[in-house]
This record gives sequence, C-alpha cells and structure tokens, in this order.
Amino acid sequence: MKKPPRRRSRCAVRGIVLYEEILPWTSRNLSWPTAWSRTAYPRLPLTAENAAAIPCRQVLGAYSVSFTRQDDTVLVRHLSNVLGLPYAAVRRNIRDNTEGAQAQHTIATDVRRSTVAYIQEHAGEFEGVYVVDRTEREYPFGTLACHVLGYTGTVTAEQLEAQEAAEQTEGSITYESGDVVGQAGVEAQYESLLQGVRGEQTVTVDAGGNVTGQVGEVPARAGTDIKLTLDVDIQRACEEGLEYAIGISKQFGYPEARNGACVCIDCTNGDVLGLASAPSFDPSVFIGGISNDAWSQLNSEESGNPLLNRVIYGQYMSASTIKPLSALAGLEYGIYSGTRTTNCTGYWTGDGEAYGKYCWLHSGHGTMTLEDGIVYSCDPVFYDIGHDFYYSKDNPEGLQEMFRRWGLGSTTGIDLPSEQEGRVPNAEWKEAYFSDYSDQDRAWNPGDMSNIVIGQGDLLVTPIQMVCAYMGLANGGKEYTPHVFLSALSRDGAGEDAYRYNETGSKERLTAEVEKEHLDLVHNGLKRMIYEESASLAAHFNSLPVTVAGKSGTGEKAGEDPYGWFITYAPYEDPKYVVAAVLEQGGFGGSSAVYAVRTVLGQIYDAPDTLSPSGEDHTR
Repeated sequence: MKKPPRRRSRCAVRGIVLYEEILPWTSRNLSWPTAWSRTAYPRLPLTAENAAAIPCRQVLGAYSVSFTRQDDTVLVRHLSNVLGLPYAAVRRNIRDNTEGAQAQHTIATDVRRSTVAYIQEHAGEFEGVYVVDRTEREYPFGTLACHVLGYTGTVTAEQLEAQEAAEQTEGSITYESGDVVGQAGVEAQYESLLQGVRGEQTVTVDAGGNVTGQVGEVPARAGTDIKLTLDVDIQRACEEGLEYAIGISKQFGYPEARNGACVCIDCTNGDVLGLASAPSFDPSVFIGGISNDAWSQLNSEESGNPLLNRVIYGQYMSASTIKPLSALAGLEYGIYSGTRTTNCTGYWTGDGEAYGKYCWLHSGHGTMTLEDGIVYSCDPVFYDIGHDFYYSKDNPEGLQEMFRRWGLGSTTGIDLPSEQEGRVPNAEWKEAYFSDYSDQDRAWNPGDMSNIVIGQGDLLVTPIQMVCAYMGLANGGKEYTPHVFLSALSRDGAGEDAYRYNETGSKERLTAEVEKEHLDLVHNGLKRMIYEESASLAAHFNSLPVTVAGKSGTGEKAGEDPYGWFITYAPYEDPKYVVAAVLEQGGFGGSSAVYAVRTVLGQIYDAPDTLSPSGEDHTR
C-alpha cells in the first residue's frame, strides 16, 4: 500500500466519507499581475444500509497566506506561543508550498476557541494570519468497515509519475501535488466518482507574488454520492464476531490468535453485507496526515499488518472447506461414486506403507461413504479420491479442473483493490515454481494430490473465493460477482439512484455445471455436518429459526498453531446468506471460527447464541 504524504487538513461535510479540500492556489506566471488558481471540490459521501451518516464536527483553523513574512521571526514566535506549537513547526508550515505558492498555508487545525478569540481580538499583531471555520470528518463508529472504506492521502510522487506516463483520456482526472486522493478501499476503487471536478479562480498578485484580489471564477463541480451494499448491523456483527472468536481461541490455549477475516454475502446477487478483517485500524489517524511512527505500526508484522484486508488479500490453505468441491470432482469424473465406501482406520496407506497418512481422527471413523466423508470430514475418503485422480489415465487433473470451475485460482472481481488470485497447483506449476530443485523433487507426485484434495499442500485460497464457491453451491452452481458498490446517487438532491451496480444490481460471475444429484449429495452432507458431526456443534445452531448447511476446516502450517475455518449458507431450503470466517492460528474451526459465523447468523435472524463456548469441539 502507498503511504500518503503528510497532509495538514482533510475535512468532512456529510455522509460517511466526504472530504473538503483547502483551496490550492497555483500561480501559472508570477511575472504577470494576474494568476490562475484551481479549486478542488469536496469528495462526496458513501452511505450504507441501516446507517446514519457519519457526522462532521466544526474545527477552527488558523492560516497564513503571506509567505513573504515567513522569515518574520517575531510573527512566527508569537504564533508559536499562542498556538502552543514548536517554533520550527510553525515556520515549516508557513514555508510549505505543497498546495501552491498562493495557497492558504495551514498552520494549525482544531484550535481552541479561546485561542481563536485572542487572535481575532489582536488582529494587528497577526498580519497575514486568518482564522477560518471549517469542518473535519469524525469517526463516531471508530474502526467500523475500515477495510471497506479505506482511506485517503495526498497524491504521491509515484502516482504523479504514473499519471505523466499514462495516456490521458477525455474526462480523466488530472492530479497536482497536494491533491487528496483515495489510497485504499472504496476511496481508491471509486476515486473517479468521489473526486469532484476542479474549478478555477483568476486572482491578482503583486510583484512579490502575494494574492491581492479575485477577478473571476469558474465553479468546481461535485463528485458523486455513492451508496454501499453494507448492512451496518451485519458489518458490526462480522467485526464483533471475529473479535469474539479470537478471544475464545486465546482463552482455550491459542495465544497467537489475533489475525482473521469474516465476510457475509447475499448469495442471490453478490451484495457484500459485511466484511471484517483483523486487526483493524482507526481511519482517524489519517486525518491531517499520518506520522511515520503510526504508518510503520500499521504496516508491521508485530502489529499484524492492520491495513491488510485479509478477506481479499489473505491467501490460506482452504483446509477441509474444500472437500465439497473434491467430492464433486470425484463424482463428476467417476473416481468416487456416491455408493463407494472407505474403511477409515485412522491411518491411510493407499500410497504405500512408507507414505502413510493419518486421518485427523486417529482412532478412525470406520466405514464411510462420500457423503459421510463430508459430514465427518474423514480424510481417507478424500485421500482415495486424490490417489485415484493421480493414477487416472483420462483425467489426472480433474480435481484441479473442478476447483477452477468454481472460481479458485482466479480473482473474484470484487470491487476493492489488491485482491489476490490464490493458487491451484498442478504438475506444470510445480516444475516451474521449484525450478532450482532436482527433477525428482520438482515432479508432481501422489502426495501432492492427497494434500490438495483435503485443502493442504500448495493450494491457496482467499476467504472471498471460498465465500463465492459456497455461494455457487447454494445456488446450484451460479456465482455472482461480489461487490460493495450498490449505486451512485443522482445530483438533484432527491436521493434517488442514478446508476446501480452493473445497471441491474448484480453481475453473474460464473456457472459451474454439475449434475443435480451430485449437488444434492453435497448439500445433504453439508447440512448433516452442522447437525450430526458433533452434538456440541449442533447445539449452537439448533437455536436458529432456520436450517443451516456448512463446513468446518482446520489448516496446518509448519511451526504454527492450526488455522480455523467455518463457512455456512442459510436458509438451507432457499439460501440467502453465505457467511465465512477464518482465524490464523486460532485452533480447530469447530471451536474458533464457528463463533464468528454464529454471531453473524444470530444478528441476521435475531437469535444470538446463548451457549457458552467449550473449546472441546475438534471438528476439522
């Protein structure tokens, strides 16, 4: 992510995210008695379902425009004493021409009223200093939806260079040094809508370049108001549920649990209703410019890289949440039928005694069908699938093909920046990726297949990819592109939608063609998993007024505690919502991530989970 250079003011007028710029005056030619300046119009707001607009507060700011007095030590010292700022800081702010030589240079913001009164009463002592009432954004909801909204900052040198190199098209925005632009989240994704069109002023200047008057003006135009798909109550539940789940993991012996993601999607259209990533960050630290120390902390491993949106950027082993897709692959290619069984003794030797693998339940599950394998997450059932795909003459990569059919290995197209594509490995990938290794070590082998078939090995997915895959399962194969943009509002003040996402409000991403009877088997297995795999797990869902289907997962990573997954869709009979959570080093999915998901479902159906967590469910 790009670090926004220090900015002395960034303001809000209304809505969730709205900015008002200082007037950045820029002299085109100081040798003439007139000069042109450009004025930036406020960025316009973002709103969400069930959300009151985040209000602004009035802030008092002192400004100096008389840069010819920047060496007036008496004035600078006087300002320093009155404002309670270091002498060097006041002088530096007066000298700062980032926003143009004729700009009002911000000296201080959020000045006490008593200080403002003193400056106004002693105006003769502060020649060239002006006090201006302004507004500045406030964040009464704190960190809520910070990874969706993102943040803004002064345009960087790299961005200006990229602009110079890029071909300018009609209607494109041309930035200048000092402009505030979106740097992450929706602020960056929809910069072209939120950013207004500059106006111009014609001003008179004296021989020293000081502004002496205004002789003409072309008004700026506002940007566009944006409405988001987020439901604030569900968004809050995602964040609180994730925090709750992390706390439970710590309580039951996983001290490294602190990072994770939780997301809820309307599977009938792809609307993102809630999206949370932990750790979160307070967007208010970017108001007025962020310090180097704060920036370093937000991007450090020690603090968990809070700026990362793990829903779209985090790439994880999928663990057992992949097993429904593995089952569909086995069914589709005739590798493992619905009537075939595997005898799980707790230790599988299908690739030979020397390459034996444990089931997560070392005591064994006994005789398992494919549907049972989904319900109880029996590893040997899926080891058999991976083994038989490896030795298949006709479809040795049928498993990978099925994963890709449901969108894995590709970005989902969500309208947020920095989405990662994950990875679906195969023989060709392995040979290229490990190019420095010996031919034997680079060769694809049965162990690779038995790893990815249970969501381990070199397979990588993002939470948003898995939510989309389960959206497809819930919809009979159809996946919609996930999106946070709902509509752009008209400028006539009526508050009506001028444009909806993709004009219709949704966009089909893909349709995974599979046999209905195969999907029915998977659906039934996912429902049974919630209510039959574990009595303690089922107890948390029995209190909901709807039937739920879902899958847990527990990923393993060398040298770290297990990664917990849980994904559900509901209602089972007519799905509307898909909810997923992953906790890094949070322990078993059935005793960690499940609590984040259950919190969200509790909010949706007004049925909070009243059971105390036990930490005993080792559902994989």
